Amino acid sequence: MHDDIMAAFDISERVAVVTGAASGIGRGTAVTLAKAGASVVLGDVDADGMGETGGELDALGASWSAVPTDVSDKAAVDALVAGAVNRHGRLDIMVNNAGIMPLAFFADHARAYLSWTRCIDVNFKGVLNGILAVHDQMISQGRGHVLNVSSIYGNYPTAGSAVYAATKAAVVFLSESLRIESQGKIKVTTIRPTGVPATGLSAGIVNPEAAMGLLGINGAEYVAKFQAAAIGELPGNMLDVNDIEYFSLDPSSTADQILYAINQPWGVAICDLTVRASGDGFVI
Repeated sequence: MHDDIMAAFDISERVAVVTGAASGIGRGTAVTLAKAGASVVLGDVDADGMGETGGELDALGASWSAVPTDVSDKAAVDALVAGAVNRHGRLDIMVNNAGIMPLAFFADHARAYLSWTRCIDVNFKGVLNGILAVHDQMISQGRGHVLNVSSIYGNYPTAGSAVYAATKAAVVFLSESLRIESQGKIKVTTIRPTGVPATGLSAGIVNPEAAMGLLGINGAEYVAKFQAAAIGELPGNMLDVNDIEYFSLDPSSTADQILYAINQPWGVAICDLTVRASGDGFVI
């Protein structure tokens, strides 16, 4: 959270689990929640990355712990959550953030299939496993908040994103079904970020051409902006989060909005929240 507005947020009595916490939106969320006073439990397959996140939390004097966790493994997610409850006596917030993005066309199936299978396991089953791991605990407490990170890719199908987008659309359906079944006990929020290059998700892309489906007619112009940014030639205002032409969202801005959704009265639920850079070029 940007420091000038952090004072308005206080979740110091809450315990949060964040998956995919070794980098990107997960790391940003863990740090932002810790700044607002929460005790944070990190889960990720990348133990070294979680250690780096932990270093940032140490600098804040935050209460945190980390458990190496493959979210596709239900037993591992159960253990992550059980450890949080055993340590803190409760669990208020579950942020199901872990995800991968193997964009590819159907014609790429020979080289993409294994990555697609892993995508289904992480993006869909991982969120399901997170929901199941916290469900009974939150119901027994009488309240809790589950936040599931989807994507604008889940809004509408595009060429080159079939499997990834399908998993993100599935997250929306999981979230809404949980909301309906647990009204009055568990708040549910779906977070739909726009493209956030600093997450590192692009490293999982199988065919770079497949990313163009999200840009449509803005493809050439937006790619040119990325190229200019890479060599330091993009106008500075487009890199300024306070400028209307800000062209590419950063993880901390998404984390700010996750905290905003959390920091509502228990009786108020923000159920669906899309976060974009105001000057981005994505068309869905």
